[in-house]
Amino acid sequence: MIHSQNLKRFALSSLITACLAVISMFLSGAPTQAQLLLTERAAPMQVADAFKLEVRDRDDGTRELTWEIAKGYYLYRDYLAAETDAGTKVPLVSPSGIPKDDPTFGSVEVYYDLVQVDLAAAEGPVTLTYQGCQEDGICYPPVTRTLPALAASAQALASIPADKQPIETEAAKDQGSQLTLSQDGGLIEGLRQRGGVLFVLTGFFAFGLLLAFTPCMFPMYPILAGLLSGQGQKLTARRGITLSSVYVLAMASAFGLLGVAAAWSGQNLQIVLQSPVAIYVAAAVFVILALSMFGLFEIQLPAAWTRRISTVGTSSGGTLGGAAALGFSSALIMGPCVTAPLAGALLYIAGTGDVALGAAALFALGLGQGVPLLVVGALGARALPRAGGWMQGFKLAFGFIFLGMSIWLIGRVSAGPEILALWSALLIGGGIFAGAMDLLPVNAGPVRRLIKTAGVFSLLAGAIMLFGAALGGDDPMRPLDRLRASAGSGEGPEKSVNFVTVVSRQSLEAALSNGAAKPSLIYVTADWCVTCRVIEREVWADASVQAALSQMTVIAADVSDFGPEGQAMLDQLGAVGPPTMIFLNSDGKEPPNTRIVGDTTVKAVLSSTGML
Repeated sequence: MIHSQNLKRFALSSLITACLAVISMFLSGAPTQAQLLLTERAAPMQVADAFKLEVRDRDDGTRELTWEIAKGYYLYRDYLAAETDAGTKVPLVSPSGIPKDDPTFGSVEVYYDLVQVDLAAAEGPVTLTYQGCQEDGICYPPVTRTLPALAASAQALASIPADKQPIETEAAKDQGSQLTLSQDGGLIEGLRQRGGVLFVLTGFFAFGLLLAFTPCMFPMYPILAGLLSGQGQKLTARRGITLSSVYVLAMASAFGLLGVAAAWSGQNLQIVLQSPVAIYVAAAVFVILALSMFGLFEIQLPAAWTRRISTVGTSSGGTLGGAAALGFSSALIMGPCVTAPLAGALLYIAGTGDVALGAAALFALGLGQGVPLLVVGALGARALPRAGGWMQGFKLAFGFIFLGMSIWLIGRVSAGPEILALWSALLIGGGIFAGAMDLLPVNAGPVRRLIKTAGVFSLLAGAIMLFGAALGGDDPMRPLDRLRASAGSGEGPEKSVNFVTVVSRQSLEAALSNGAAKPSLIYVTADWCVTCRVIEREVWADASVQAALSQMTVIAADVSDFGPEGQAMLDQLGAVGPPTMIFLNSDGKEPPNTRIVGDTTVKAVLSSTGML
């Protein structure tokens, strides 16, 4: 009894600690942190503001270059260079810098605050290159400035501040000329500037705790409950905590490795894992798990492995290895929905190469999401039935849940009446197993009657879906939409936003060119994006949103068939994956605080359009 009370206190204290972390973070900067939770927000300065360059031409053909360096930033002396169009080096006379042990380039000399450099005379245009960093922050890519030939425009150039003249970075060359993205530093860097690495990890843990109660995480709970139910009479509070802890650690590790693998491979693995092959494999795994729950066979580890971990239990998915495998795979396939924290971490890794901090932040995110799962594991010994007919019925219920997971996954890459028919078959089968067709004895208890009632509703819902599938419907939430459309005024299904669909960087730039002089919305989407379907149903169908977008160029960047073209388009947009909304004003620039990542609402979209 005392042991059980200690476990309850442990679970309660864990929740209180996590909640206090969330509260303290928001009290330290409530408006900023609330924004950071939903979108990627500003942190480092734009390179032109961090290193303001002015050029003064002298009568003898030389030039004086003056950099005004913002506080907290520094410029590398060794990476100042100039050359002509022919590739000839142009001498630079620069003062000695301050020695610095730089984490990126080792022992170097740097400048702070202000520095003046003399550029020797040269014929024709001169290309100037320089690079700087933020203290304990990001390092900017090398900046290139083309100085026109002195004879052609010396006086004009000397009178114009350098930050008003065209400056081209290596990143800008890759962005094309049709759009200018907001140069916000991102979620991780924003947290890091506010409180260092510990604040980043605490913040991502808190974000994970909040995301644990979103629809993205809902599939995790029945998976863990199914894992625990496989223990039967062996399930104790200690064992429930052990299994759920392994499950959560594996899930958090999957998040961290996602960032590491993305950095090393240079690919967006979050999208690769949503490919049809990966999803069909995951769906097949859930079918196998369901058949195991129905008693067709048992899933066991090899005998040698089973003996090694016999101290903590065996078989039926209840081993530590099974818990780790389920946690790892379910996190990769279902857990990493594109949210601001996930996108921010992946973009930070891609932009800075700081794999360690990015992966640690994602690991903390996974741990935060796992806190409620630990509570489920701790309470599982009391909440789940132990033996008898109850236990068998419980396993059957989870068998149907796992089949539902499989259909849900397949629906991400295949849409149509066939998917609706599968849902229909699942609900009808579940209703029959729940006793919808059986007669209740006169002395049946309330629980038995409640189960039969649920079975009857399941049977009726399945029949409605089957009828909807026969009509050509494909939406399980609205199976009779086709019937309503045919019985109405003939206008068909409700109107939505008429997007121009693009699948490559070239087609994106062409669409932006055609819509020049108008504000634009670029919506990153995909057929397999479940959240995108919710947005289509609840946001794009809204009349106020349609009215707000009617005067804009609306472009759907489709990454359904993900490949090099899709990755190039995401790189151009600075996006991780769908759903992402990028709002551009009539000048083709993305205003700060307008980007939307992940699930959204009508109010949020209208707020972003109102800032254009």
